[in-house]
Amino acid sequence: MTSFRLAIIDDYQQVASDYAPWDSLLDDGVKVSVFSAPFVSEEQAVAALAPFDIIVAMRERTRFPRRVLESLTNLKLLVTTGMANAAIDLEAASERGILVCGTGGSPAAAPEMTWALLLAFARNLAVEENSLRAGGWQTAVGFELEGKTLGIVGLGKIGKRIAGYAKAFGMDVLAWSQNLTAETAEAAGARKVSKEELFRESDVVTLHLRLSERTEGIVGAEELRLLGPEGVLVNTARGPLVDEAALIRALEEGWIRGAAMDVFDEEPLPAGHALLHSSRTVLSPHIGYVTHESYRQFYGGAFEDVKGWLEGAPIRPLNE
Repeated sequence: MTSFRLAIIDDYQQVASDYAPWDSLLDDGVKVSVFSAPFVSEEQAVAALAPFDIIVAMRERTRFPRRVLESLTNLKLLVTTGMANAAIDLEAASERGILVCGTGGSPAAAPEMTWALLLAFARNLAVEENSLRAGGWQTAVGFELEGKTLGIVGLGKIGKRIAGYAKAFGMDVLAWSQNLTAETAEAAGARKVSKEELFRESDVVTLHLRLSERTEGIVGAEELRLLGPEGVLVNTARGPLVDEAALIRALEEGWIRGAAMDVFDEEPLPAGHALLHSSRTVLSPHIGYVTHESYRQFYGGAFEDVKGWLEGAPIRPLNE
């Protein structure tokens, strides 16, 4: 029997074994190793993963650009949770003969996290909880969402759910993306506007775009200034959609009321980072997809991908 080595990486909560029977792969000649700590550099990742034939990656926690893939000479199968991963160079993987497969995911996890962050910001929940635990009481005055305007940048599957939440909360909904039509926006309960109008007219702007060369830095100083001193930016999509330097300046100088964020340019967010010290932020450590329901699909699907490959019938390939 041919033997293989499989690495499950970035299992931060050490729960991969709770969602799929990885130990059963021993019967297929597969030895499984689990890495729970993030790799601090590409060099560390290559050194740790060089012996492995199969890698199961959790979303985009570890990057696999060309230079990394070219160094992983034993790698034959790379599984990513979800059906898209901007951190994997699919062309380089194909050139190296590395099959990349994906999984399903929960459609509700990220939208619900978006709304949780917005509500937490609106009612100062983090500040009020810390005050209560420290023996204090009320410290600030929040604001209501009803009657406010929500601007959605990217009206895809997640953006459409967010539009539905906003309507349930009595908000007016605007939307913009580069290819959005008025008919698509109207069907989702939103009104299509220009990018400039969206940032100028919205009380809250939330981002739901895929990261690409076209969308990187799509929110910069100009957009943040248009959002204004009462405006709130919510980002549960990808950190680099926003010019981080401009955002930090906007928070420090009061261009906007604040930001609620689950994603960052560098993850994990380094200790001492300016965003951690801003009183105008509500932050979470990229947990938009971290739910039992999502992990069942992620790890369960990854297990299916590995079994399919071992049996010579790969499923959900991303780079055929």
